[in-house]
Amino acid sequence: MDAGDGKNYLDQATREFLAARPRLFGIAYRVLGSAVEAEDIVQEAWLRWQDTNRAEIHEPAAFLATVTARLAINLAQSARMRRESYIGPWLPEPVDTSVDPQLGAERAEALDLAVLFLLEKLNPVERAAYVLREAFDYPYKQIADILETSEANTRQLVSRARKHLSAERKEPVSSTAHRRLMEVFVAAAQTGSLSELEDVLTADVVSYSDGGGVRGASKIPVVGRPHVSKYLAAFAPRFWPRKEVRWVEANGRPAALVSADGNAVALLSVDVSAHGIERVMWVMNPAKLAPYVASLDN
Repeated sequence: MDAGDGKNYLDQATREFLAARPRLFGIAYRVLGSAVEAEDIVQEAWLRWQDTNRAEIHEPAAFLATVTARLAINLAQSARMRRESYIGPWLPEPVDTSVDPQLGAERAEALDLAVLFLLEKLNPVERAAYVLREAFDYPYKQIADILETSEANTRQLVSRARKHLSAERKEPVSSTAHRRLMEVFVAAAQTGSLSELEDVLTADVVSYSDGGGVRGASKIPVVGRPHVSKYLAAFAPRFWPRKEVRWVEANGRPAALVSADGNAVALLSVDVSAHGIERVMWVMNPAKLAPYVASLDN
């Protein structure tokens, strides 16, 4: 192969990789719940793609998806142990979906922060099977090949994941209804109005604060309408003064970015059903906020 052929060969490899890249990131992000870790996986997939004898690869996109999914599963298995020593509740790292509403997928499934949070309770192989089927619509046979298991077992993995989600989460409302209720919630949280908070929270609501050890973030989930409303009311005078609220989109849903003196201190998102707010999620860990805020400003 002369230099010209080598350059064309690499150019072709680059084009094939860039065409698949949004999907690769989408797969890795959903399996890991971390945009930073997903970027690392995509970079590793690129290195492996460069080192592969590509003449033997008939379907580059399928090969790259397989490499990415397996790398993500491996990292998720080690991440699981790291997250067990995480200070306080762990929430997924938010992503701005205003540019790519599906984040490289056939549909926006397994993108909502609440869904990613619940998927974290599954083992990484179950999570990958669910993501590949529900978000990317891969045939069961192809998922089985990626996961190196049988088609029958793959169907079981997806079924188990679906059952887990439907048992843990009520049907979400439309984005318009979501935003409307969230605006009421934020206004009530800012004033610390107990009665207004109780009006919008479900009986078994849970509030999670992911601070990664940062001051002011609750290290345990707050559970139940009376506890969550009292916690938010007590929190209001210390937290909300001199804060700006910017309405943004995170993971396909409306969210509120809370800043002080131009610096983001929290991304607030909620999980809403027809009954009201089921989960309140405060992402306060600076390591998770910084990449999200940077993506908004690009």
